[in-house]
Amino acid sequence: MPIRPEEVTSIIKKELEKYKVRLRMESTGTVLQVGDGIALVYGLTDVMAGELVQFANGTMGMVFNLEEDSVGIVILGSEKDIREGDTVKRTDKITQMPVGESLLGRVVNALGKPIDGKGDIEIHRYRPLEARAPSVVERQPVKEPLQTGIKAIDSMIPIGRGQRELIIADRQTGKTAIVLDTIINQKGKGVHCIYVAIGQKMSNIVAVSQTLEKYGAMEYTIIVSASSRAAASMQYLAPYAGTAIGEELMRSGKHALIIYDDLSKHAQSYRQLSLLLRRPPGREAYPGDIFYLHARLLERAAKLNDSLGGGSLTAIPIIETQAGDITSYIPTNVISITDGQIYLETDLFYAGVRPAINVGLSVSRVGGNAQTKAMKQVAGRLRLDLAQYRELAAFTQFGSELDKATQAQLARGERMVELLKQGQYEPLPVSKQVMILYAGTNGFLDDIPVNKVRKFEIAFYAYIDKYHPDIGVEIDMKKELTEDIKKNLNNAITEFKVEFAK
Repeated sequence: MPIRPEEVTSIIKKELEKYKVRLRMESTGTVLQVGDGIALVYGLTDVMAGELVQFANGTMGMVFNLEEDSVGIVILGSEKDIREGDTVKRTDKITQMPVGESLLGRVVNALGKPIDGKGDIEIHRYRPLEARAPSVVERQPVKEPLQTGIKAIDSMIPIGRGQRELIIADRQTGKTAIVLDTIINQKGKGVHCIYVAIGQKMSNIVAVSQTLEKYGAMEYTIIVSASSRAAASMQYLAPYAGTAIGEELMRSGKHALIIYDDLSKHAQSYRQLSLLLRRPPGREAYPGDIFYLHARLLERAAKLNDSLGGGSLTAIPIIETQAGDITSYIPTNVISITDGQIYLETDLFYAGVRPAINVGLSVSRVGGNAQTKAMKQVAGRLRLDLAQYRELAAFTQFGSELDKATQAQLARGERMVELLKQGQYEPLPVSKQVMILYAGTNGFLDDIPVNKVRKFEIAFYAYIDKYHPDIGVEIDMKKELTEDIKKNLNNAITEFKVEFAK
């Protein structure tokens, strides 16, 4: 059968119509130098700050420095297969973090990849690691309490939803213990928690995860881990990654709590990256923008106004001091950014006062706005009693004769200090805190020996639960101590004291 030329032509035309030329322009660069987790790249003239780039072996990097004739890139992963002369490609994407409730109960790294061995995470949304903080118009005042379950904090240094409260202390003084109790206390309160571990030992991060699992807190918690063995770049990114997760929850009208443990190591990782990129060092070799580093991170915590859903992101940064020096560079920076600080004292810790909170140096700049009326009614007297006790205790060291009023004040102060001690993983509901503090501030414990105060407290809770559970329910409902509640509480405490004395 002869082949007709017109048939061949028509077939070729059809095939040509199907074929489309796909031309793609790619901006590329060349590695000039690599080492210590940093790559210096020539080219990439139109790259953005904070953009993700890809090296020839598939490793990702983040653009950190934009210089006149080169680009400084932080390598997000291993550098061992990256060589001088390798090609680097743009991705046209700013560094992002996977977000959403599918992350709850998981341990992820600073790029959102799971590291807990529980399989992949289904991701539908991403947020940029760096984002604009909510403006003044988008916020509303902090007035809703975030209960920690710790008597000393909820009564005297209250934390509100949307607040930034710093915990500052030397190492091994119970900083992480306080935040773990706070996370455990959020059970059933509709607050999602994000624990960001920066430069911690892997064994510590595993212990935190196991503790939260044990107390059923992992189901509403996400751990973002950048352990001490992770690269400085990952330690630098971790708090921003955690904040991106928290922002997604806040923008969805939910309440989130983020803990940065700790920002001292975050500052050190940033200093390391900056010095490797030859940025000019300033005080203590930190770069000049170290204050801005933490300011732009912590300003993202807020309580949004009702038109934006009324969600909140509460931040609790931790700073580790050296020999109790809160006047050094990083501590003073973060103190000036936050809305108050909880100062833990080493001497108190070793004296058995735990949590070792120094009430004189600790403050919440939100104050009573973040407390229920019932707590305000009992806590006002408490701070005053403790302040007077500290003053008198210092004065009596000189060994002078004491009148009866002074002796009574000292006795009350000793019992209040004992009452504020609290075991780890024992967060208390507000109603129980209010009841026991009411008993203490109104003199019901003045005749109880100091060494029996703790025993009295435990037995009192059991007695109230058994015989007067309605008092706690009323305090929770009305959120204030009415005359009727006070009368019932007085009777209950008096009855219990008779039982306790037997």
